Amino acid sequence: MEKTFNPNAIEQAMYQHWESQGYFKPSGDSSNGNYCIVIPPPNVTGSLHMGHAFQQTIMDALIRYQRMLGKNTLWQVGTDHAGIATQMVVERKIAAEEGKTRHDYGREAFIDKIWQWKEESGGTITRQMRRLAASVDWDREAFTMDPALSHAVQEVFVRLYEQDLIYRGKRLVNWDPKLHTAISDLEVENKEVKGNMWHLRYPLADGEKTAEGKDYLIVATTRPETMLGDTAVAVNPEDPRYKALIGKFIELPLVGRRIPIVADEHADMEKGTGCVKITPAHDFNDHEVGKRQHLPMINIFTLDAHIRAEAEVYDSKGNPNDAYPAAMPAEFAGLERYAARKAIVAALEAKGLMDEIKDHVLQQPYGDRGGVPIEPMLTDQWYVRADVLAKPAIEAVEDGRIQFVPKQYENMYFSWMRDIQDWCISRQLWWGHRIPAWYDNNGKVYVGRNEAEVRANYSLAADVALRQDEDVLDTWFSSALWTFSTLGWPEQTPELKTFHPTDVLVTGFDIIFFWVARMIMMTMHFVKNEDGTPQVPFKTVYVTGLIRDEEGQKMSKSKGNVLDPLDMIDGISLPDLLEKRTGNMMQPQLAEKIGKRTEKQFPDGIEAHGTDALRFTLAALASTGRDINWDMKRLDGYRNFCNKLWNASRYVLMNTEEQDCGFSGGEMQFSLADRWITSQLQLTIQELRHAMDTYRFDQAAGVLYEFIWNQFCDWYLELTKPVLWHGSEAEQRATRHTLVTVLESLLRLAHPIMPFMTESIWKSVAPLAGIHADTLMLQAYPEFDAAKVDEVALADQEWVKQFIVSVRNIRAEMNVAPSVPLNVLLKADAADSKRAADNAAFLKSLAKLETITVLAAGDEEPLSVKKLIGNTELLIPMAGLIDKEAELARLAKEVEKLEKECGRIEGKLGNEAFVAKAPEAVIIKEREKLTDYQSQLTKLKEQQETIKSL
Repeated sequence: MEKTFNPNAIEQAMYQHWESQGYFKPSGDSSNGNYCIVIPPPNVTGSLHMGHAFQQTIMDALIRYQRMLGKNTLWQVGTDHAGIATQMVVERKIAAEEGKTRHDYGREAFIDKIWQWKEESGGTITRQMRRLAASVDWDREAFTMDPALSHAVQEVFVRLYEQDLIYRGKRLVNWDPKLHTAISDLEVENKEVKGNMWHLRYPLADGEKTAEGKDYLIVATTRPETMLGDTAVAVNPEDPRYKALIGKFIELPLVGRRIPIVADEHADMEKGTGCVKITPAHDFNDHEVGKRQHLPMINIFTLDAHIRAEAEVYDSKGNPNDAYPAAMPAEFAGLERYAARKAIVAALEAKGLMDEIKDHVLQQPYGDRGGVPIEPMLTDQWYVRADVLAKPAIEAVEDGRIQFVPKQYENMYFSWMRDIQDWCISRQLWWGHRIPAWYDNNGKVYVGRNEAEVRANYSLAADVALRQDEDVLDTWFSSALWTFSTLGWPEQTPELKTFHPTDVLVTGFDIIFFWVARMIMMTMHFVKNEDGTPQVPFKTVYVTGLIRDEEGQKMSKSKGNVLDPLDMIDGISLPDLLEKRTGNMMQPQLAEKIGKRTEKQFPDGIEAHGTDALRFTLAALASTGRDINWDMKRLDGYRNFCNKLWNASRYVLMNTEEQDCGFSGGEMQFSLADRWITSQLQLTIQELRHAMDTYRFDQAAGVLYEFIWNQFCDWYLELTKPVLWHGSEAEQRATRHTLVTVLESLLRLAHPIMPFMTESIWKSVAPLAGIHADTLMLQAYPEFDAAKVDEVALADQEWVKQFIVSVRNIRAEMNVAPSVPLNVLLKADAADSKRAADNAAFLKSLAKLETITVLAAGDEEPLSVKKLIGNTELLIPMAGLIDKEAELARLAKEVEKLEKECGRIEGKLGNEAFVAKAPEAVIIKEREKLTDYQSQLTKLKEQQETIKSL
């Protein structure tokens, strides 16, 4: 082994070897069971971010663990075609390079252009996954637009349509006026913006008056332009101010439309004037009121969000309707929505119908891709009747066939599923699965797998012209089939039979509705067991939190706080990091702000840490379900941990290579330390397997850290030195045997989380243990063996450790140099006296002692510093070891310094202005500092009292 661990020297070559040898593939041996995880398919446009690194570390740890348990494992990998995102990438590319739009190409040629881009540039994220050591079966890599997966999508659509579970209807959707498509709620980003609240006067019709004698009602709105589509004013049925007006009418200003005053609880008596304008075609809440009140819906916008010259009028079910004239005020026709807003406000003011205008902060929905405000819009879309599919999916979680970890996320799932709305599955894009529906010239719709099937099934003559639906399916539709479409459905493939249901889905809480729930619904509807009962897609849903920055802020490019996992693996210089974070920013002030913050946080850039340190950090932070504040200090600490394991392994090899390690026979006399570390290894195996089996990756990392750093490196390796230097041949052989067997076992234990380093070390260690194999990942995971736990050795060694720690603490507290040999006195019973005698060599060596003397009853005690070890009193005479007055003076200075620091921080935290303005993370750090200083102060004062008493 090299003197220092260099991840860059081994990682990529090792991964290529694993992949080329086919180690990631299923073994085909199901004797110990099968195990499957499907990766949440990242967008084909994407690149690796911290969320991917986090979830993929967890998935890979599970797969490697189950593979080592002897299971036939498959980690199914693939990417999503990402309809809007991919179409935008290629549209921007052809605009920049050729000055063309997709319409210049035409649909077929543009789609060819996307496929070309996908082949050249669409594999970034899968290449990056290899750097994380993801042991996926690359030969089975899937893409949601692959022919086999497209066939599954088409099959599902046709079957659902034939079962009357898919229909076409006019409904209100999130419309992106820039991209000209409906988008899902997940693609809507709410931003806080400063706007206005306009208070409008709506004249009462037929000479009616309010209870106060006014001939108008006041309605408040943040979107005055939508008044052109109003079809009612709602008041609360219990509101005494307006009860007498329910059923009466308003004369809608500027339009002259006569609209009713309706009673609906949507109107809040305590909010504003208690009167709410109802625009069912342009507001989701109003749409629900409209359905309840059977109000007409008037669409006033074009697909560009410009005012129509003639409105579209529909009844509350979306059918064309003549309840109102379609004509619109001519002066607004063709105006863009925000220009129309200004014109309408001016017209209302001119007519004296503007009561007041107030500043107002509101949540404005934006399309996350198009970047413009979303317009609720009535459009013809395809829908799935979700309530029918939801019932068995709810039952599967209720009866435990599917478990959420942590369990509280079941509540989020149930709250959405029990009030589920029909799912809009069509998108007005070119890139995606085109809807398998055709129309004749009369607009009649026909659904089938292809045009030939449509003509045959519907007995259409050859001269009946048909055109295919222009829309494509929502990407969530194809990803909802992911667990079974990637395994070959609708064909009953061996993979589907072997690996479905899959075992665990690792995902974030933010897509429980959009993906997890829909996968459960679709899978249970289409995939059945041999007895006809529905199969679930997975048995467990492990929900991760989000990774935030050190201050708890969500990572985003606009904030300049994004961390690239590959930069933490390979390192990055400060200039390159600044270029990455600010290079493409259009706003100089923002770029400067982010640049200064980056320089302060990473003055020397980011050092290389290697994959294993990053993975170990991610695992250590993976407390169930909670968001994680990233901590670079933790990453630095775990890189040190990797180096510690590397150096410990070199020590083992230096003392065992070309030595007799007892694997070919020979007498072995195991020391207390040998028996203790063997017992501790077994307890570690037990704890670690429990942590992995219960998805407590933070606990798994903690157990590994404790065993490797504290027990194996800090204690056991030190305890081996007296034996290796001065022990008998049988004692040395036994210790060498223990060093090799324990190291080999702990490498297997740590492999699922730290694959590269453990494999590299194991290749040197395994031959010493008589193991001749090419890879660690196919070795058996260690099993707990209660027979190897020596309770006596555990108790005895714990006493020895406490003895040594007590002596070391006394040295530190009394400021006695490690080079000064000490004499120890013990007041001990027979059992502890024997422990001291049996382990005298260890105690003297590791505690730097001259003598250990057990005091007899009645022996006089010199002035000593004392520590208790269980029932034993340990005494170290201080005569001649310290200068009492000088030591007290030194401690007094330390106490004074700490008291000043405590006072300074207490003053800060007591300052209301500081607490009000400082970020929460800063306040927490100050409190932690204060607690640490107070703890140090207490210890120093205890030392003062001890020395004074000498």
